[in-house]
Amino acid sequence: MSIKSSIKIGGATGFWGETDLAMAQFLSEGDLDYIVFDYLAEITMSILARARSNDETLGYAPDFVTAMVQPNLQAIADSGVKLISNAGGVNPQACAQAITKCIDEAGLNLKVAVIVGDDLLPRVTELSAGGAREMFSHEAMPAPDKIASANAYIGAFPVAEALLNGADIVITGRCVDSAVTLGACIHAFGWTPDELDRLAAGSLVGHLIECGPQVTGGNYTDWEAVAESLVEVGYPIAKVSMDGEAVITKPANTGGTVSRGTVGEQLLYEIDDPMHYALPDVICDFSCVELQQIGQDQVQVSGAKGRGVPTDYKVSMTWADGWRAGTILWYLGRKAAEKARFFAEEVRKRAEQKLTARGISGFDDVTVEIVGDESHWGEAAQYTRSREVAVKIACRHQDKRAVALLLREVSGAALGAPPGLAFFAGTRAKPSPVIRLFSIKVPKTSVALSLIDDRGTSKLPRIPEPSTLFTPAEPTDIPSVGLQADDNFITVPLERLAWGRSGDKGDKANIGIMARNEVYLPWIAQVLTSDYVATRFAHFMTSPSINRYYLPGLPGLNFVLHNALGGGGVASLRNDPQAKSFAQILLDTPIAIPENILES
Repeated sequence: MSIKSSIKIGGATGFWGETDLAMAQFLSEGDLDYIVFDYLAEITMSILARARSNDETLGYAPDFVTAMVQPNLQAIADSGVKLISNAGGVNPQACAQAITKCIDEAGLNLKVAVIVGDDLLPRVTELSAGGAREMFSHEAMPAPDKIASANAYIGAFPVAEALLNGADIVITGRCVDSAVTLGACIHAFGWTPDELDRLAAGSLVGHLIECGPQVTGGNYTDWEAVAESLVEVGYPIAKVSMDGEAVITKPANTGGTVSRGTVGEQLLYEIDDPMHYALPDVICDFSCVELQQIGQDQVQVSGAKGRGVPTDYKVSMTWADGWRAGTILWYLGRKAAEKARFFAEEVRKRAEQKLTARGISGFDDVTVEIVGDESHWGEAAQYTRSREVAVKIACRHQDKRAVALLLREVSGAALGAPPGLAFFAGTRAKPSPVIRLFSIKVPKTSVALSLIDDRGTSKLPRIPEPSTLFTPAEPTDIPSVGLQADDNFITVPLERLAWGRSGDKGDKANIGIMARNEVYLPWIAQVLTSDYVATRFAHFMTSPSINRYYLPGLPGLNFVLHNALGGGGVASLRNDPQAKSFAQILLDTPIAIPENILES
């Protein structure tokens, strides 16, 4: 194998259902070495598991086959670009078979490789009997018969092995999002398991491009600057060198932008503790990563450190915990929000009275959210009496019939409700399963991975552990504000001083804040304490607990809010179960800052 000095990797998807814009852009570029695809979230795994239970030929992300690979097979073959995807979901072999069929029908000679072994569903009884506990809450495992999927988050070295053996298209099951990119780097540069800084750097590149256009202008705080061009937003390309440093860019003549702001926001996205970001191959420290704008739509990324290697795999299970449903209506007119709340309470009382009469227990949860009176802001709401609001009523119960009953009462109470109720006519919402996430750790030595390609099936060797398992990062203190008595202060919203992005990790919310200028950070940090953020989001948190982390390299702050999403994913009844709006809520925080600093 010849070692390359640099490679170009395109990030084509960030979730199952992503638009197919990327492939045309990347194939037009003509010089990419790899295109990577991330399709999997925890909830996606449960959906794919249900599909496989109904049809053994399903259980993967079909979009990868039908939208990405099949229409572009000739161009893929002509360009020599290699594809790496975790589209295999819970049935990677079926995904490979579907792609192989397309290749054969096109009369092409492309090699497909599959990595299997991450699916631990056959072992859930064993894991339960062994006393496995949830890695965050330490709760006992759900009953094995309730578990829909159980997959180990595998790493990048199996991907590199598949590429070494000549694969043109590599398909995995629950490969960790960034590992599809790291696997390409390991193969191209010959990185070894003990080169922790390089593994961390490659993982950072994977993290930056794993959500597609979120690093090129999508979900950007300064969205007005790119709004006109987002219809043709460019998907990210990473130019990676052998030492792990990279330049993030995008295809020529595409929309969006690549700036310190877009890249910094994505770096902060869902990273929890930036000094201890644990991945299968390396424990990363991103706290001192630096971003430098070196040209239009070109940001250089450097400074990732590897602190160790986990001895365990994270295993995420999805399991069924009853039923849920919700529906949205509108109220218009005088005191619209008050009428909406009165109506929702009327519906809840009627439904609960009927449950009691039938000898059925009460709802596990009923959630009412009003959109239009700033209910998402809690105590910080600047309330104005809107004349039109949306009201979402949702419930959760172990009995499907109880959920259906509340839905009937929503429509059944319409004629006895306050005036101004409106709704979109059509089919009534239906109960759907509540799918919860349950994560455990299992020793890597207990998970056997295999590679299936044109040579047959071969067991993959276990990766040797480095001699030093963990080197902790040195914490850095946030600089003080250096207050001067004669400073003239001006109060501005946080958004004027910082970029922000938020997301989820199960039932935890992550809010990342990056200062637009390093001199702003002390003034931001002085206001954005853990206590302040806890107060701003108290209406969302069942048991307030917040961690604040400092990233001097950006510079920025990352907040992790525990128990903040009503269970997260499809277990939650919230309008925003994935905390996508939390940064927007925080960015209106007033910050007092010396006027001369603001002008600098």
